[in-house]
Parts: sequence; structure tokens; C-alpha cells
Amino acid sequence: MATIKVLGYPLSTATRLVLCCLEEKQVDYELVVVDAAAGAHKQPQYLALNPFGLVPTIQDGDLTLFESRAIVKYLAKKYKGQGTELFGNSLSEEALVEQWCEVEGQSYNSPALTILSQILFVPKKGGTTDEALVELNVEKLIKVLDIYEERLSKSKYLAGDFFSLADLQHLPTTHYLVTDCGKGDLISSRKHVKAWWEDISCRPAWKKVSEKGP
Repeated sequence: MATIKVLGYPLSTATRLVLCCLEEKQVDYELVVVDAAAGAHKQPQYLALNPFGLVPTIQDGDLTLFESRAIVKYLAKKYKGQGTELFGNSLSEEALVEQWCEVEGQSYNSPALTILSQILFVPKKGGTTDEALVELNVEKLIKVLDIYEERLSKSKYLAGDFFSLADLQHLPTTHYLVTDCGKGDLISSRKHVKAWWEDISCRPAWKKVSEKGP
């Protein structure tokens, strides 16, 4: 069987999400670095694979797939029975995983990425962090994390008492919020969110991926 090829940039949150999923599923893969800083993701060769010019894209035999959340769902289902079961073990568990994956995509990711962008990327491009925009999105994230705190007071992980895609999807962005943006208090000030984060961020698959450099 051909090795899955991941075309991405090791520091990108979306690339890290896919790599972490592959590690959890214990699937061999080849990372082909797309030098985003040099604009390689906007070149015709890459755009032929992903017309939106974003990373990552995977190639699995004849299948070319982009959008990181679609990729991790595909991998979790293709490799069911191998590595960590990321969709649970019943239809109702899978439904809860899907629900919390949607919450991450719709409610958590946007404010978290805006904070990340303003604090980490805007200054790198010579701009100035918009503190009012950061504060606005911190407030949005606080409301989401308060809901998480309530949920995690009743279950170890978001979808239940099992680690799933719903938890995995939070790893890359939250890692940067905590370690690079000085926003760790958003996590540590909530007892159950803190315990959840300490648990999922210590998983061997994530530790391996988060230690990869460019």
C-alpha cells in the first residue's frame, strides 16, 4: 500500500491537525514541506491539487483531498480498528463527536485563530496587533470555554469519556494560544478545561507533532 503523502507546512495549525490524526491512527505518512513563507502554496503546481491555495493537501493513492477537518474524518473512518478510535464505538457516540467537532469549527476556531493571527502573524508582517480585536475575540472565546467547562465537569472529554476527533481538533490552535500568545489563563482558570487540556496536550501523538520544526 502506498504511503499517504501530506503536502503541508509543519507549523501550520491545519497541517498539524492532520499529522496528529495520522499519528493517533498509527499510519505511515510522508510529509512533503510546502514552503508557505516562500509562497509555494500559491504556485500552479500546488494549486492544481488545491485550488484554494491552502495547506495541507493529502494524496492517498488516487485520492487527492484538502480541508483538514475533512481529511481527519476520512482518516478516522478509513483506519477504523487501527490506533485510537476517534469516532467512538457507536452511532450515538459518533453523533456526539460530530456535534463537538462542529462546535470547534463554528464557535471555537474563528476567535482562536483571530487572536493567533493578531498576536503572532500580523507583527511578523510588519503590522501592529489590533488589541481591541484581540479583546473582542477573547470575550467570544470566554463564552465558549465557559460552556466547555460545564460540559467537561460531566465527562472527561468533549464527546464523552473517550478521546476523539472533537478533542484532537482543538490541539493545534490551543497549543499556540497557550504557548505563544500568552493566553494560557483562558485554559488554566477553568478547573475542568485545564484538566482536559493537560490530558490531551500530553498525548504522545501530539507531543511528536508539536515538536516538529519547519
